[in-house]
Amino acid sequence: MTEHRIVAATPEPRTRDSLVRDLQHLGVKPGETLLVHCALSKLGWVSGGAEAVVRALLGAITETGTLVMPTQSSQLSDPVHWQAPAVPDNWIEIIRETLPAFDPLTTPTRDMGAVAELFRTWPGARRSLHPTCSFSALGPSAETIVARQPLAEPFGKDGPLGHLYRSAARILLLGADFDTCTAFHLAEQVAWPALPRITEGSPLIVDGQRRWVSFDIATGDADRFPKIGKELMRQGLVQTGVVGSATCHLMSMPAVVDAAARIMATQQTPS
Repeated sequence: MTEHRIVAATPEPRTRDSLVRDLQHLGVKPGETLLVHCALSKLGWVSGGAEAVVRALLGAITETGTLVMPTQSSQLSDPVHWQAPAVPDNWIEIIRETLPAFDPLTTPTRDMGAVAELFRTWPGARRSLHPTCSFSALGPSAETIVARQPLAEPFGKDGPLGHLYRSAARILLLGADFDTCTAFHLAEQVAWPALPRITEGSPLIVDGQRRWVSFDIATGDADRFPKIGKELMRQGLVQTGVVGSATCHLMSMPAVVDAAARIMATQQTPS
């Protein structure tokens, strides 16, 4: 949606303070750990844009809370798997040899939205070291959340999602849809411990040198996430409200991961 259309569809400017009030009304609490997926354009026209949204989220949880966002960088994945767009076969080795190595400070996000891209650079934010599936966090628990993330299990129990699950974090879909909910990838691994795996790879700094590193990673199926989200809403596990112009969903991470895993266990394993 163009900015002109967003302005036309917004009855009054959204501000940092109005967003804080809306977040509090939805149920966001001071001191909590919050995993956020945000679609900025759904909020309406925001005075200050992505910066105002980050400040509103931090204001709602206060300095005693911890804010977390996925800051994935799929552009550093193996080009042999790229589909949107795919690249010619004779480009693949060139890309593998020339992609800049992952750097948590400089590697940008891809398709994560303006809020997540800004948040990864926010003063004090910490980013996990997975080259394609990183998370960024800011607050008292940030260092612990991003400390570990195995290459082969970025969404597993030993990475940021596992820590968030065990610490009873909550998830906020801030105008974003359930298909963006990374916690459902943890549910997939609970439901299907033997998920099919593919060989991935990324450029990393190893012993001071840039190297292409290959690793196996579990496949998943995010296409089923929206239906699972609707079922969780039906079960009463999701608080739904409006922030700015956006329909938003707030939920307990352990509750929805457990429930999603139960649903997935009745379905066919991804191939």
